[in-house]
Amino acid sequence: MKLLLISNSTMAGESYLDYPKYEIQKFLGKNPVTALFIPYAAVTFSFDEYCDKVEERFAEVGHHIVGIHTFADPVKAVEDAEAIVVGGGNTWQLVRMMHDRKLMNPIREKAFNETPYIGWSAGANVACPTLRTTNDMPIIDPHGFECIGLVPFQINPHYLDANAQGHAGETREQRIEEFIELNPEIFVAGLREGTMLKLKNEKLKLIGDRKCRIFKKGKEPVELSSDDDFSFLMKNGFQV
Repeated sequence: MKLLLISNSTMAGESYLDYPKYEIQKFLGKNPVTALFIPYAAVTFSFDEYCDKVEERFAEVGHHIVGIHTFADPVKAVEDAEAIVVGGGNTWQLVRMMHDRKLMNPIREKAFNETPYIGWSAGANVACPTLRTTNDMPIIDPHGFECIGLVPFQINPHYLDANAQGHAGETREQRIEEFIELNPEIFVAGLREGTMLKLKNEKLKLIGDRKCRIFKKGKEPVELSSDDDFSFLMKNGFQV
């Protein structure tokens, strides 16, 4: 598989998709690619508006996108895709629409047959077995928590270490600890903003200056950097 799983689309003070655009360019290659874009995570703006934002940035680096919502048959659009890109937004809405359109299995089959997959935020979340480590409010019934399952571990995008000053609620780490308590066999990768995980040639690596925090039931959380090999997350057993 060829996966690029990005924590977030935009760093504070930067243009949309600016920080990951050159990694996207390298990931898709030198020849122009028109990727199938899935904008279903958009809630407060239209799918067309979403596509326009993404196309502007992709065009800057020599690639293009076309929205899946413009096709009469979304499953066939997936089957014919050169690459698949899933944008961020609300994960619950995204998963609901993907289930309604029966897209999970077709995307999985394409990715396992080496069609490049890029996802940021919610789009990274749905590459996991389930959506259960999303940060989003459940604004809609997703008709099942199951996602594409391209990786066997869970990602928590936008991972934060600290709580806001004066906030008495649980930290992100405490929420993840609740998840691993009930799901002791599953790793969770706390993917900080400005970072991404890339799977290529069966090797999983971190891209970015910030470390990734790895959680597993019964183990102390581990901080790993871009110098480390993350490929153990694709297998069973804690090998750090």
